[in-house]
Amino acid sequence: MPTIFLLFGNDEFAIARKLKDFESEFTDPTTADMNTTRLEARTMTENDLNNAVNAMPFLAPKRLVFLAGPSAKFTNPAGRKKFLEFLEKAPDTTKLVIHEIIEPKEAEKHWLVKWADKNKTLAKTQAFFLPKQRDMPGWIIAETKNQGGQIEPAAAARLAEMVGVDTRQAGMEIAKLLAYVNWERPVRGSDVEAVCIVTSQQSVFDFVDALSQGNAKVAQKLLHRLLENEDPFSLWGMVVRQFRLLIQAREILDARGNKDDVARALGVHPFVAEKTTGQANRFSMESLESIYRRLLKIDEQVKTSQVTLDLALDTLVVELAR
Repeated sequence: MPTIFLLFGNDEFAIARKLKDFESEFTDPTTADMNTTRLEARTMTENDLNNAVNAMPFLAPKRLVFLAGPSAKFTNPAGRKKFLEFLEKAPDTTKLVIHEIIEPKEAEKHWLVKWADKNKTLAKTQAFFLPKQRDMPGWIIAETKNQGGQIEPAAAARLAEMVGVDTRQAGMEIAKLLAYVNWERPVRGSDVEAVCIVTSQQSVFDFVDALSQGNAKVAQKLLHRLLENEDPFSLWGMVVRQFRLLIQAREILDARGNKDDVARALGVHPFVAEKTTGQANRFSMESLESIYRRLLKIDEQVKTSQVTLDLALDTLVVELAR
């Protein structure tokens, strides 16, 4: 049986859910924490990885190790070769779950995916790609059922228009809708209009608009409103995703593309493409790449408890608006 699992794709919501499934496989919750290690590839040392993978399980048949984003750590051929050789020697007493954000067009040629496909007895891959816009109503109907409720097809189509292909946002909106109807009846279009008329995605657009215009006061006001209504880490994911979309949109614009090209290439709703294209026009590629590096640094600081996420976001607003 495989002992290494590679989860990859651009659907972060689906990947996060699958990671929780791995955690739930521990039959004895009293030893789960002692046998589970989470590593961020960017910040780990070679010893961290070695100790986590090669340690013996404590009162359990297997250890569980999560490794996030090794591509950010192993960027040259020599480093990748050494890492893959390490994987091939991993003991069968450890279940190693590697998760990596990879866009669909990059998946087949990605070095980790290619390695896993050649080592099927050792590794198993599972892809999680965002649905196409046309498939979102069906995805919403299935997710609503998964959350214990029902939604009318017209309501699913309306919600899909609002959230585009943002599955995380769609999942949160579905949870709010089911609470609104108390799981007593199918969600209707009028419920979607009542509960989801102002989406978090729109608020994130407004937030990024304020940043691009250097308006720190408005940006901070929008940020604090979002933090009141959203889980900070969910909000953080939306902000990071938006800047990742802006970089991709800027590349398309630099190649003389337009908003329609952005919609097709990124698989987003035309509304999202229009907003993203407009925002990308206000940034240079150099500034977007600089911002994205800053976001990665904040992510590292938050995950290593150097700073709280709300403080980091406030600081980011001041820096970017300036």
